[in-house]
Amino acid sequence: MDPLALGGLVALATILVLFSGISVALGLLIVSAGFLLAFDGMRSLELMPEILFGKLDNFALLSIPMFIIMGSSIASTRAGADLYEALERWLTRLPGGLVISNLGACALFAAMSGSSPATCAAIGKMGIPEMRKRGYPDGVAAGSIAAGGTLGILIPPSVTMIVYGIATETSIGRLFLAGVIPGLLLVGLFMAWSLYSTWRSGDASRLSSGSYSWAERFEILPRVVPFLLIILGVLYAMYGGIATPSETAAVGALLCLLIAMIIYKLWHPSQIWVVLRDSTRESVMILFIIAAAGVFSYMLSSLFITQSIAEWIGTLDVNRWVLMGTVNLFLLIAGFFLPPVAVILMAAPILLPIITVAGFDPIWFAVVLTINMEIGLISPPVGLNLYVINGIAPDISLKTILTGSLPFVGCMILAIVLLCLFPQLATWLPDVVMGRAI
Repeated sequence: MDPLALGGLVALATILVLFSGISVALGLLIVSAGFLLAFDGMRSLELMPEILFGKLDNFALLSIPMFIIMGSSIASTRAGADLYEALERWLTRLPGGLVISNLGACALFAAMSGSSPATCAAIGKMGIPEMRKRGYPDGVAAGSIAAGGTLGILIPPSVTMIVYGIATETSIGRLFLAGVIPGLLLVGLFMAWSLYSTWRSGDASRLSSGSYSWAERFEILPRVVPFLLIILGVLYAMYGGIATPSETAAVGALLCLLIAMIIYKLWHPSQIWVVLRDSTRESVMILFIIAAAGVFSYMLSSLFITQSIAEWIGTLDVNRWVLMGTVNLFLLIAGFFLPPVAVILMAAPILLPIITVAGFDPIWFAVVLTINMEIGLISPPVGLNLYVINGIAPDISLKTILTGSLPFVGCMILAIVLLCLFPQLATWLPDVVMGRAI
């Protein structure tokens, strides 16, 4: 059978299996085993256990559960609420200080936790009621938090970037640095739209916040500064050549857990157990998907599907930006239905040779891919962040939350366009800090 036709058959089978409601990892294994058995015989199935466990035999994978423990330790405390209050007190005199506080808190909490749903829940519980009380439109209040939560998979340290680095054998340190400027760009675009949307509503008084004394401003800092110092310390150790990402993640996880115990009195064994239980569950889920995706990649390569697609794309007489537009459309649609980790692990083996042949930088592409995944987090039918916001503010309709989120989708698309026009937004910082990639 022609490899390209076989590739189409694999894509169709994968979509049908995943839409059946089965878990992503198990679905990938079923599709892989079925096609290997049908087209390569029983001998290929003997290699599946070796490939499955061999994919997990990677020291860099240790950073995933460690960063998840970091995020879970922070998310299990009042750190999000304290971070929000700290920014509100310090930014109160700025025009639109409250909406800036919300988005700033989302960005910082996302950097600390690396989880989009956790960011939405932690900041939204405080920020949405406060913004509505001050007269901000429901769409702005809910949409800004839903969009701000997506920053968790872009701003370092990001589990999504780690997964991309492992799947494509790309430097995780460079990927982390590549997400910094685009992350700040998105925060700026989100803030600009939120301020404009509130101003457009016609009541300038909504852009003003309360007033706090200097004592109140300094009083809350000891509860949030230690977490921020840990994040900066982890990044410094990584880029200063002191330790590997896995080692810095392990130290960061331990310090975050200790600070949660000391500052927020997370002493009870049941509370610590919840942190470890939830972290283990999420880590196992991600690692199982990684292992299953390894088998899926082997199946694609063994049946010459990946090579044939890359060769076919290379022979097409199309502008490389038309090709990139098609890739972005594919990623956007995939992100509507699947979690970011699954999309990256499934698409990377096929897309990486294509973008490399077309002359695109894999580091730059990682940022573009991640922003596409962010759009999926606030877009139906899955749109996880939309449902998180609806859960913490049930009196705001899902339609209002979606309507409020759509302008932020526009901001993300604008960010992708800017990255295409100015790739240095993603590549400049890694080149400056770590030198040009050879």
